[in-house]
Formats: sequence, structure tokens, C-alpha cells
Amino acid sequence: FIDLHPFRPREIRSVVGPKKNVGGAGEPSAEELAAKLANPTTPVMTIGNNLDFITYKGDLPDAGGQSAFRYVFQTSFPFKLSNGGSIFFRPAIPVLFNDPVPNDEGGFDSKGTDLGDIGFDFSYGATTEGGLLWGGGLAGTFPTATDDALGKDRWALGPEILLGVIRKWGVIGGILAHQWDYAGSGDASIDLTSLSYFYAFSLGGGWQIAAGPTISYDHARGGSDAWTVPVGVGLARTSVLASRPWKFQLQYWNYVRGADAFAPQHQIRLSINPVIEAPWNRGK
Repeated sequence: FIDLHPFRPREIRSVVGPKKNVGGAGEPSAEELAAKLANPTTPVMTIGNNLDFITYKGDLPDAGGQSAFRYVFQTSFPFKLSNGGSIFFRPAIPVLFNDPVPNDEGGFDSKGTDLGDIGFDFSYGATTEGGLLWGGGLAGTFPTATDDALGKDRWALGPEILLGVIRKWGVIGGILAHQWDYAGSGDASIDLTSLSYFYAFSLGGGWQIAAGPTISYDHARGGSDAWTVPVGVGLARTSVLASRPWKFQLQYWNYVRGADAFAPQHQIRLSINPVIEAPWNRGK
């Protein structure tokens, strides 16, 4: 049901509206496309391919020698509404390669290639004429991990809200969510608050300084170990290749807070995201 053919000029205009400065009459510039793609309420369908390299720190023996590689497939399914807003379903499917897991002997087990728990949100979002981004909905987790050590084997669900602003210089905002577990066979509980903050500052020509890490607090754990706080910076570039918009992004996250025993320290993320037409939004 996904149209994999290149965007036609009419379809690109439907994403960003009529523009006049480059590429011929009515065609958007890379800078205009970049601004739209940085706005989480824009009803465009992106195919997110995120490659993560993570290093760790902690008090456990050899914690600082651990690293992991992950691939996260994160796409957005937008459904435009007649009032100008959109409903979104956004799943995030992680594939884990050699994730380190602390064992009972005080060392680490290196797992093979596994599927992690799938996260998602189902929400409404809109942008006002004044440039306010707002929305809300549900965030959840499916217990899909193929190894018990890499997931909690619990279903979770809870509310989320989005607030932000978009201006000529860029966009800034955050998505605040909380999840509780409500079913599943795992022993551990889920009681997690998260804040996914995002920003993108325009440099012109489709280039942006941009990042989107997630801060979290695990109420089930409590105390100082409950915080995970990354500070992120990155560079993004939006281009039109063979009539299709693409967004490329490289981010670096430094984790300034985490569990004392074992926690992430550095993370590098490379994202390669083509934009395709959502066929159910044609003519809207």
C-alpha cells in the first residue's frame, strides 16, 4: 500500500505548499523541505533508517569496554484530516547487534542479533497559523524482544503531549509521555516518564543543526539511577534526489546522567530517511 514511485511535482507541492524561489514555479527549495520535515506535525510519510553506535560506562568491571550497534526502523504513517490536523501512527522497530547484558558473574554477556521491544505512538498533531505545534495521544510498547534479557516482556501504554514552535529560524519542542505496564508475563514493571526534545536551526540550503534525544525517568527504579539524560547535537541535510526528498542526519549524544552500575556514555546516530507519498492522503 506504499507508493514507492518518485514524487511528482504536484505531490511535492502538496507537502510544502506552493513556493517560488528555486526549481521552477511552484517547486520547493531544499531549505523549505527541511523546515517541513523537522516539524513532527507535517503529514508526510518518512522511512526512517537509524544506525546507532553506543559506548557504555559504569561501576561494573569492564563496563567502560562495552559497546553496541543497533538499527532502528522508524516510520511515520500520517492521516490528514479536513480541519488541517493529522493523525499519526509511528512505530519504532529496533534490531540489536551484540548488545552487552550484565550477568550474575559480574561480567557481561554479548547477545547476537535480536529484535528489541517495539515502541510506538498514536497521536493527533497540528500547527497553528502562528507557528505553534501541539498535539497529544498515546505512547506504548509491544513486548517483542526475542531475548528476555533485552526486554521486559510487558505490554505498556500511556498518554503523550506535544508542544513546540516553528519559525523562519527553525523549530524547537518536545514530546512528554508516560507509560505503565498493564499485561504480560515479565516480572519487572514499567512506570516510565520520557521527554523527547527536538530542535532544528536552519543554516540555509537544506542544512540544519538538529538533534532529537530522549530524557527518561524510571519510577520503578527510583533514585538517582532512575535518570537517563542525553545531551544531543547534530547536523542534518535535506536534498531532492531523483525527484524524491531525502533527509540525512548525523547526531552525537552524550549521556550526562545514567545508572551508576551500567549506562550509556556516548551515542552516534546516522539517519537516512527517504520521503514517500502516503496514497491515502491523495487529494486531501
